[in-house]
Parts: sequence; C-alpha cells; structure tokens
Amino acid sequence: MIDSATLWTVIIALGVGSFLLRFTFLGFVGDRPLPGWLLRHLRYTAVAILPALVAPLVVYSGEGGSTDITRVMAALVTLGVGMWTRNVIAAIGAGTAVLFAMVYLL
Repeated sequence: MIDSATLWTVIIALGVGSFLLRFTFLGFVGDRPLPGWLLRHLRYTAVAILPALVAPLVVYSGEGGSTDITRVMAALVTLGVGMWTRNVIAAIGAGTAVLFAMVYLL
C-alpha cells in the first residue's frame, strides 16, 4: 500500500509536468504563426491517438498478455466497416456487435 504523502507527491509532480509540457507549446509559441509543414503534421495527431490507445488492448488482452482472437476480430471488423462506410458510429457499432457476439458464442 502506498502512503498518502507519496501519492500526493506523484499527483502534483505529474500535474506540474503536464502543465509545463503544454505551456512550452502554447505559451511560448501560441502567439506566432506556425510553419505549414508543422500544421500539416499536427492535423493527424488526433487521428493517431485513438489507435495508439486501443492497439495494446487488442493485441495483449488475453491471459498473461497473449492475443485474444475475439478482440482482434472485433478490431478488424471495426476497421473494415470504418474504412468502407466512413462512419465512426457504424464502425463502433459493428465492432461492438462482433465483440459481444463472439464472447457469447465462444
């Protein structure tokens, strides 16, 4: 069990670190125009975050960090429906349906 002082020290340190990371970008550069190549790269940041968060949960989701075929199939269906329909809600719905169907059937 972690003691209260250590917990609050870690929380405050992470908060200060997070603030400083954001301030260096927004505080120092926020009032200047950014170059076109940087703006082009920043446009894809939001698109890259969701796969980066979901991929480890799909690949290492089974017992002992092994791959679970149920989650892999649901992820593949979600990717396929998303690319085919260009609709986020349809992709999430199809992936959810496949996940629950495979959990129920297996």
